[in-house]
Formats: sequence, structure tokens, C-alpha cells
Amino acid sequence: MIPVKGYAAQTPTTDLAPWNFERREVGPHDVQFDILYCGVCHSDLHQIKNDWFEGIFPMVPGHEIVGRVVKVGDHVTKFKVGDLAGTGCLVDSCRVCDNCKQDLEQYCLNGCSFTYNSVEQDKKTPTYGGYSNSIVVHEDFTLHISDKVDLAATAPLLCAGITTYSPLRHWKVGKGHKLAVLGLGGLGHMAVKFGVAFGADVTVLSTSPNKKADAEKLGAHHFVVTTDPEQLAAAQGSFDFILDTVSAPHDFNAYLNLLKTDGTMICVGVPAAPASIAAFSIIGGRKSLAGSSIGGIAETQEMLDFCAEHNIVSDIEMIDIKDIHKAYERMLKGDVRYRFVIDIATL
Repeated sequence: MIPVKGYAAQTPTTDLAPWNFERREVGPHDVQFDILYCGVCHSDLHQIKNDWFEGIFPMVPGHEIVGRVVKVGDHVTKFKVGDLAGTGCLVDSCRVCDNCKQDLEQYCLNGCSFTYNSVEQDKKTPTYGGYSNSIVVHEDFTLHISDKVDLAATAPLLCAGITTYSPLRHWKVGKGHKLAVLGLGGLGHMAVKFGVAFGADVTVLSTSPNKKADAEKLGAHHFVVTTDPEQLAAAQGSFDFILDTVSAPHDFNAYLNLLKTDGTMICVGVPAAPASIAAFSIIGGRKSLAGSSIGGIAETQEMLDFCAEHNIVSDIEMIDIKDIHKAYERMLKGDVRYRFVIDIATL
């Protein structure tokens, strides 16, 4: 076994703290890489606090992981020692169900293995995430990272990036479409970058008037303050798509009213409390309320390659791992532009 240093929550009521654990030895098809940076996702906080479901503890969060390969298995063909590598939200899946065969491992019908707070495909071995200094992953779930872009700023692409890229690609959002991005945080700022890159007319919907300058800097064409009744009324019936990135409770019905006929609101944020949807919000205008998770491995690699080609990375603030709880507090207040990334050297 490989000794590893990490930060873990021992229970849902205790803070993250240093924790030493072991990872498996490198198997024939495994890649081991030293973790250099790990992004901080809102879901990390949700999961260590059991907001969504009962977690597996001790829990080492982190699924926006980048680093450098230090060892490969004898049968590995996709990586060599010294390569940059990454791991996102998935470390395995059944490989044989209909969804896996279509490169939709995130929707594995037999249950995929998430990078942390999950179990391996043996259904019993816990997985531990990127708030640690090394990880071992099957080469099929390890991603190539370009050396042409900032490595630390690339880390959040492994969740915030693919979570917004995947639905925009699936619904073929692009030139001729009016796209609204609801919420300008870690997910939202990536949605703006991708929407603009794909040629859509992009509007940011935000409760924070002070984010208008940032939205424009990111490339957004318009900005609507959703707490202003006049601005909200003027935007009714305006959008082909709304990408909802908000993870706090909010009124879905108010935003469904902003869609055109046959418009679609796509949820990628995950509030802890269930939403209440009025039937009239969707039947008037034949509107759709949809959801999307992350992407499969092939699509995630496609996204990383697209970002390298177009020089797209996340806007980040680097932190020491000892400051993770201060970062969580600021994240809850929306006080980050726009993704915290842990420098794992501080571990």
C-alpha cells in the first residue's frame, strides 16, 4: 500500500484536519500521480456536512485534481512518468451498461465510483479525494492535461468546467441562441466563458449588482439584476436556454418565466432543499425543466482539449490547505472570484 497525507472530515460535525491513509499499490492499468493542485467545489462542503445524503467517513474531499505522473502500471499505454494528469469526479464505472458503452459513465446504471465519498467497483472499498498528496487511478479514468495552460487554473475544469460544458454541448447551445447563466460563481463563470466561446448571446442573471463588471470582463453581453423587479420583468420571454448554476434555495418559477416558448432551463446547481415547481410555469410556453450532471471521460477530455486550444481556464484564488474552512465560509458568502484552489505543497 502507498502511504498518503491528506485532510479529512472524521464525522459530519468535525472540521477537516490532517489524516494519514493508504492508497492501493499501482496495478497493471493504474496511474499514480502526485497531486499539485485541487480545486474547492461547493459540493465538497455539502458532502462533508451530509447535506445531500449520508456520507462515508472519514471523508477526504476534492475532485478537481491535477498533478504529475510518478508511476504507471506495466500495461498502461496512455501515460508515462512525467506527464501532467488529472482526475475529475469519477474514478471508475461498471464499463458494461448501456450508458457506459455510450461514454456516459457519469450515468452508469450499475453505479459509478465517484472520486470521494463513494466506493470502488468492488462496492466496499472507500474512495478518497484530492485534498491529499497522491492518488492512484485506472488509466481509463485519468485525463491528459495540457502544458500550454496554467495548471492550477486548469484544476476547476475537472468539475466546474465539465459540469457547464456538457449541457451546453448536449443541447447544442451556440450561435443564434440567447443563453442566460443564472448565478456567477464557480460554475457560472465557466458557463459564461463556454457560452461566449460557442457563439451564444450570453446574459448573466445575478442577485449581486457588483458582479456586472466581472460578467462583462468574462465576455457576457448583458447583465440582469434579478432582485430588481423592473429588470426581471423586462427579461420575461427572452431566453432560449437558462443554465441554472445556483446551489442555494431559489424560486425556479421566476426564472422559468424568462424562457421563450420551447425554452429550456437546465439545472446544474444542487440546492439542499427540494424545489417547488408550479405546473403553469412550464405548460405556458411548452417549456422544459432539465438537469445535467458532469460529463463522461471522453467528453471531459474533449473539454480539456477545447480549453487548451482556446486558452480557457478558471479564475482562481490560491489557498493553503490550512485555510480551507475560511475558504468554505467565504464560498458560502459568494466571496471568491471564482474558484478556490488548494496548493497541495502546503499539505
